Amino acid sequence: MKLNRILLLLIVAVFAVSCGSRKKVDTRKNDVVKSDRREENKNSPAEIVDDVREEMPRNSYHYRIEDYIRDYAGIAQEEMKLYKIPASITLAQGILESGAGNGQLTRQANNHFGIKCHDWNGEKVYHDDDRKGECFRKYKHAKYSYRDHSLFLSGRGRYSELFELDADDYEGWAKGLRKAGYATDRRYPDKLIDLIERYELYKFDEKIRGKSTRNYAAQPETTSESHVVQKGDTLYSISKKYDTTVEDIKRRNGLNGNNISIGQILNVK
Repeated sequence: MKLNRILLLLIVAVFAVSCGSRKKVDTRKNDVVKSDRREENKNSPAEIVDDVREEMPRNSYHYRIEDYIRDYAGIAQEEMKLYKIPASITLAQGILESGAGNGQLTRQANNHFGIKCHDWNGEKVYHDDDRKGECFRKYKHAKYSYRDHSLFLSGRGRYSELFELDADDYEGWAKGLRKAGYATDRRYPDKLIDLIERYELYKFDEKIRGKSTRNYAAQPETTSESHVVQKGDTLYSISKKYDTTVEDIKRRNGLNGNNISIGQILNVK
């Protein structure tokens, strides 16, 4: 009886040691697996970030705008020749209204200017805007949207005052469009002007008007006035005030872009 108890205790002890060993082995295996997973994933976040950094700029709104300008500047200039609407304004409106060509209405209907049906007899699509399910014009190709934009502005009396402006007065056109009811957004003119000056869309107007490019290198320096930038000033408005050009102000002040700040002192002609 005593011997049986001893044997039973020995069996229990051996069994316990065996289980403990197996548990230790399993734990080590789990540790190895976890370690391997950490090694596998160690560089993943950085690689993902690098991929995003490489891909995002090309897909960013800035690059989509540049692509849009390249694709549609020629059409806008052709419309300017025929209908006297500044190409800069047409392009800026196209960029803004179509989301640089990526808006749903543009992709669905080739409608680059958000023109609603009104008295339209052509194809139509329905899209949520100020109200749900509003009727918009649909075109077979973007060029027909650009032509309809020209006809829309030139054929309605409320826009007639715009055609009395100077051909290079994109600022006047931007403000006049909102005043005439093209858009309800109070910042609509500022958005158009910002696009025109940021991407130098006024250059497309100059080409149609036959304005020769100045040879700045050969121009002698003359005495210049100073202008302190005030709230609401843009390079364009300053150039008109001093009877000069945006390019000349940028050259005189070493500006690479069109951004200026309140209180900044600019040398002007």
